Amino acid sequence: MEIVLLERVEKLGAIGDVVNVKDGFARNYLLPQGKALRANKANIARFEREREAIEKRNAEKRKEAENAGKGLDGETFMLIRQAGENGHLYGSVSAKDIAETVAQGIGRSQVALNAPIKEVGLHDVRINLHPEVFVIVKINVARTPEEGERQAKGEDVIATAKDDERNADTQIAEEQAAAMFDPEAEVVLETAADDASDDAPEVEAEADGADAADKA
Repeated sequence: MEIVLLERVEKLGAIGDVVNVKDGFARNYLLPQGKALRANKANIARFEREREAIEKRNAEKRKEAENAGKGLDGETFMLIRQAGENGHLYGSVSAKDIAETVAQGIGRSQVALNAPIKEVGLHDVRINLHPEVFVIVKINVARTPEEGERQAKGEDVIATAKDDERNADTQIAEEQAAAMFDPEAEVVLETAADDASDDAPEVEAEADGADAADKA
């Protein structure tokens, strides 16, 4: 379908451009959202008559979006989710979740998320405030507020947890090895060996005495 754009559409064109798009894209998105008109003679003539007013409205909306973006760009928002030891979420964080967290009139369609977030950590997400204005916010997905605060400071909490687990396993192994070697038990064994050695001459003497008696 051939359409005339009433606002800039990313990867498609700017205001006033006449472009060809798939019928479904036009009918389901561009036309009902007021982003375009069918490019027939009547609509093109209408656009040219209203072009100045359309461009003025767009400039005003762009300015509003730029002002809103100044207080939003670079901000961090924390979402608490359940996750396994490897950091994989028991579920996901969707565009709707992010829009509700950011609020400020942001709709899910303005959250540029190619796929739901499924791992804990810090994630940069683009928010489209206007066809010509966007900001980047950081979504801090964590298992607990405490871990979220550590992540915000740059710590990889999953790697830290794995290191702690390895250190704990090493400590347990060392304690088990130490338990197998008891210095007090070794002293007892050495004392017993010494006693046995001291008794040996007496045993030999008794044996010699017995042999002499037999010969007599």
